[in-house]
Amino acid sequence: MSARKAAELSPEGLARSDRKRLAAEEGLRALADVEKQAIEVRQNMARLRAICEAKEREKQAADAALQATLPSPTTKKRKSKTAR
Repeated sequence: MSARKAAELSPEGLARSDRKRLAAEEGLRALADVEKQAIEVRQNMARLRAICEAKEREKQAADAALQATLPSPTTKKRKSKTAR
């Protein structure tokens, strides 16, 4: 704003422009804060997903080890039906 226009503005006009400037600055800070929180949430979700996947891999490995130690099931022969 030029010096001439600043001198011509009324006190109400100056106050209004200050409020607008402050509101714009606060809006930028709020947007930055929201973006920061979104990044933190995504990082936490990735961490939790990795933990969950690691637990699932452990469970699958334990199940595979258990299956390897169990004896294989024996198949029973079916009895043939006798003719009447």
